[in-house]
Amino acid sequence: MPKQKTHSGAKKRIKVTGSGKLQREQAGKRHLLERKSSKLTRRLTGTVDVSKADTGKMKKLLGL
Repeated sequence: MPKQKTHSGAKKRIKVTGSGKLQREQAGKRHLLERKSSKLTRRLTGTVDVSKADTGKMKKLLGL
């Protein structure tokens, strides 16, 4: 069988930690920031773990 290719969109958006967890950026902080509160934009800063329900699908896209 041929090798499975890594999904190029997923590899740009998802990082794998040393322990094997998947992390992603939060949505909603790219544009239209003037109308969003500072409290909201601070909350959206940083990375969060991929939800347990989506982890299997994301690992498949990354070829893990």
